Amino acid sequence: MAHAPQIKIAATYMRGGTSKGVFFRLNDLPEAARVPGAARDALFMRIIGSPDPYGKQIDGMGGATSSTSKTVIVSKSARAGHDVDYLFGQVAIDKPFVDWSGNCGNLSAAVGPFAIASGLVDPDRVPDNGVAIVRIWQANIGKTIIAHVPMTQGAVQETGDFELDGVTFPAAEVQLEFLDPAAEEEGAEGGAMFPTGNIVDDLEVPGVGTFKATMINAGIPTIFVNADAIGYKGTELQDAINGDDAALKRFETIRAYGALRMGLIKNLDEIAKRQHTPKIAFVARPAEYVASSGKRIGADDVDVLVRAMSMGKLHHAMMGTAAVAIGTAAAIPGTLVNLAAGGGERQSVRFGHPSGTLRVGAEAVESNGEWQVKKAIMSRSARVLMEGRVCVPDVLTD
Repeated sequence: MAHAPQIKIAATYMRGGTSKGVFFRLNDLPEAARVPGAARDALFMRIIGSPDPYGKQIDGMGGATSSTSKTVIVSKSARAGHDVDYLFGQVAIDKPFVDWSGNCGNLSAAVGPFAIASGLVDPDRVPDNGVAIVRIWQANIGKTIIAHVPMTQGAVQETGDFELDGVTFPAAEVQLEFLDPAAEEEGAEGGAMFPTGNIVDDLEVPGVGTFKATMINAGIPTIFVNADAIGYKGTELQDAINGDDAALKRFETIRAYGALRMGLIKNLDEIAKRQHTPKIAFVARPAEYVASSGKRIGADDVDVLVRAMSMGKLHHAMMGTAAVAIGTAAAIPGTLVNLAAGGGERQSVRFGHPSGTLRVGAEAVESNGEWQVKKAIMSRSARVLMEGRVCVPDVLTD
C-alpha cells in the first residue's frame, strides 16, 4: 500500500500577548486553502491536531487550551489606508470545526511583527530604528487595528523589558489601538455597541436564574454578569472553576441565552458551533488575592476584578479582545463593569485577572442617546517561537 508523504507549508509559530498560534502568509497556503471553506478548515484542524477526543492535541501544533489552539492568515491589503489583512481562526479542540466569528486581541500584537518580517509591509513605511506603524484590517469583524512595532537596526525588536502578567519573560512592548471597536454584529436587536439597546438587562436563563447583565459588542461580543450573582467573589483562579463540570455547564447555558438575546444566534442549538463568541465574564469590586504566579494583588492595585471564560473554560489571564470590551464598558457609566469599578466617568481601567493585572484605555462619548468609543488602547508583546515549515498529512486530496 502506497503512503503519501506529508505536505510542508511555510509557517511561523508565534506568541502574541498571552496566546500562541501558527501564522501563515495567504499565498503560502495550498491553493485550495486560500479561500474560506471546508478545505481550509480541514487543513487548519489537522495542523493544530483537532478534533482530538483526548483533548490534548498531541498530534498537532495546538496546546490543548483556548489560548494555544489558534491560526492566523496575513496578506497584503488592497483596502485603502491599510497595510495588511488579518484573519483569525479559533480551532476547536475536541470538535471538528474552526470558529471564524471573532478576533484574537492577544495575537493581534504579533500580526504587525509577522507582517514586517514577512515582507508584507511596504519597506518605505518601516524605519530602521524607531517605531513602525502597521495598519491592520481585522477581517473577521471588519475593524482597523493600529500596531506600533519597535524596530532596531532594520529588524523587528522582540526582546525588551516590558512585562505582561500571564507571560513569564519580559519582551518588547507593542502598543495596539483598536479603532471604533464596537462590533456591528448581523442580527443585533439594537445599536451596534449594545445590541439590546440597554446598558444593563435582566437576562433570564431558564433553569439557572435571572441575572443583571451588560451585553456589549466591543472588541468581541461579551456578556458581563456580577460575580456574587453566580456565587463567586471575582478572585477565583482556574482550578476553582475548570474542574467543576456543573459550573462550566451553567456558564455555557448563560452564554447561550445571552447570545440569543444579543441576536448572535437564532436558536440555542447554534451555540455549539460558536465557541469563540460571545465571551462571558464576571466582575466584582477590588479585593486582595494571590495570582496564579504567586504574586499578591492588593485591592488598591486594581479598579475592578474580572474573570472571563474562553472556549468553555476560565481563561488563565485575559483575552485581548475581552480586555477591549472591559475597557469600553468601564468607560460607560452604569454598566456592570463601570459600577464594579466605582462608577462615574473614566478613560482607563486597571483590572485584576487570574494571572495579575492589565490596564486598558478607552474614551466613550454619548451622542443622540447612543454611546460610541473611537478607540481602545492597550500594550502587549510578541515573539517568534519557531519559523520554517509545518508538516501535515495531505487532507486536501483525501
